[in-house]
Amino acid sequence: MVSSNSQRKPFIGGNWKCNGVKGFIDQFLKETINPIETAKVDVVIAVPSVYIEYTSRCIQSGIAVAAQNVSATGFGAYTGEIAAQQLKDVGVKWTLTGHSERRSKYHETDEIVATKTKQALDADLNVIFCIGESLEEREGNKTMDVLIQQTQALIRLLDDEQLWKRIVVAYEPIWAIGTGKVASPAQAQETQKALREWIAQNVSADIGSNLRIIYGGSVNLGNCEKLIACEDVDGFLIGGASLKPEFAEIIQRAS
Repeated sequence: MVSSNSQRKPFIGGNWKCNGVKGFIDQFLKETINPIETAKVDVVIAVPSVYIEYTSRCIQSGIAVAAQNVSATGFGAYTGEIAAQQLKDVGVKWTLTGHSERRSKYHETDEIVATKTKQALDADLNVIFCIGESLEEREGNKTMDVLIQQTQALIRLLDDEQLWKRIVVAYEPIWAIGTGKVASPAQAQETQKALREWIAQNVSADIGSNLRIIYGGSVNLGNCEKLIACEDVDGFLIGGASLKPEFAEIIQRAS
């Protein structure tokens, strides 16, 4: 038996992707982000790597700054990569792994994503671990097969169950990211409940009950309240809307 989401603190992640410059950051933090009340919700914003330190200096203390990506290889002759230890060294506490854009556009396999996640956890970072299926896979009734495969790759690398306490799982159906399409509350609840139950059986009942599983994919003011009302939806990973003033209102409604 898994616990209800009333026992899990809501989590809102914003993913700015490859957007924003200092002028935008200054204005957006001042007008939208820094006034946000965070006592009842965890808020993490993933910013472009070159602005991690700058954003961290300017953002209110109740909101964490995340990296959008992390190296699978660590230190060494890996031009263009950023090691988990380097992120930790500049004060980063969170990173995304496995976002569908990384999986599809940069050919990151389940094994690569799992390795990146393990690298991050070993460096004492927290991880927003993204998984999700394509429209073809959903229409072929393969959603859970895909999510299980993606999650199993990580389970194989995590020899300590306690590491799951530093993971937030983001269920992001690929067909809903940046398309304007969104999973219905019933679809999100059904999928995330099934995933939670599977994790409870394959990791532990404690992790299954307490793991925060959030939804991502065209979340906006019009659909956020019905989604967050679902028992197994513990928050959101928000893309485009996290760059707009409505982001603050979504956080307020989720908390």
